[in-house]
Amino acid sequence: MGRTTRVPYLVSGTNEYGSANLGRGSATVALRLARKLLRDGYMDVRICTPRGRVLQADELSELEPQESDMAKGQQRSNREAKKPKKDKAKVIAAAPSRKEAAWQPDFGPGKKK
Repeated sequence: MGRTTRVPYLVSGTNEYGSANLGRGSATVALRLARKLLRDGYMDVRICTPRGRVLQADELSELEPQESDMAKGQQRSNREAKKPKKDKAKVIAAAPSRKEAAWQPDFGPGKKK
């Protein structure tokens, strides 16, 4: 038994041999298929949207993306902006340290082999 997948857009059309009902996952792909069916001579081409609205052939332009739609990467989010990091003074490793040498304990002579 195969797993059933739900397709949100149903494109249907009728020609002289019968009818075709095809599911598509996105509006742009469904719109492209509906226009192809119209070019191929299908009649009564319709698209059923996920909300149950049925679009006839003359209403297909309503599925086209609007000019104001931005790509996902260009959209502004509503998250709060991060605070800028505090600037740290850079330490140059080659520069000698200006600290005075502190007293260090002597642990005695090291072992010799």
